[in-house]
Amino acid sequence: MRQLVIGYLEDHNIPTKSASNRTELNRHLNGTVPSLIILDLRLGQDDGLDMLREIRSHSDVPVIITTGHRPDEIDRIVGLELGADDYIVKPFSLRELLARVRAVLRRQEMGRVARAHNPERGGYRFDGWQLERRGRRLLDPNGAPVALSKGEYALLLAFLEAPQRPLSREQLLQSTRMHEDIFDRSIDVQVLRLRRKLEVDPSAPRVIQTERGIGYVFALPVEPF
Repeated sequence: MRQLVIGYLEDHNIPTKSASNRTELNRHLNGTVPSLIILDLRLGQDDGLDMLREIRSHSDVPVIITTGHRPDEIDRIVGLELGADDYIVKPFSLRELLARVRAVLRRQEMGRVARAHNPERGGYRFDGWQLERRGRRLLDPNGAPVALSKGEYALLLAFLEAPQRPLSREQLLQSTRMHEDIFDRSIDVQVLRLRRKLEVDPSAPRVIQTERGIGYVFALPVEPF
């Protein structure tokens, strides 16, 4: 399967290297940093989720995880929470894999261009909270910083740019593409993580509310500065 993937991607002008275990992967990562990693969560003796944790501890390289059928659903969710950018379920077509790889690389480049041409300034205030764009800092009502992952920051910024307006998952996807790499399949996970940081009671959210049949709405008024 690795050889098929390598041959197909290289036939479409995407230079590719393979690794069959943790040691080989680390050897590649110690050299030139790749543009993207396709990581199988089922690697025999090596645990793919552990390897994803290790990658995310020192790198923001985009990662597409591959998993099996429904029994691996929990692994897909955990993988997204650990920072995977997308997933694809085996058996998959090489054409679909190529499309996902190109989409990841395209979004990565769009993010770089957007950041280069739009220096982040100002920010937003809501209900005593403050998001500072330049430092990408979120401060709670007591002025204490609250850590945000890249995906959480991108999603919160998308909400603050369109407060009190229902947004579909597709709209959130389109908005966040220009800020950071976040994918439709991880939006629900990112919303859950944001709620845990913003809400007094995440099980009864009043800040980010679910709009049934639509998506989500940032329910509080927002003041830009």
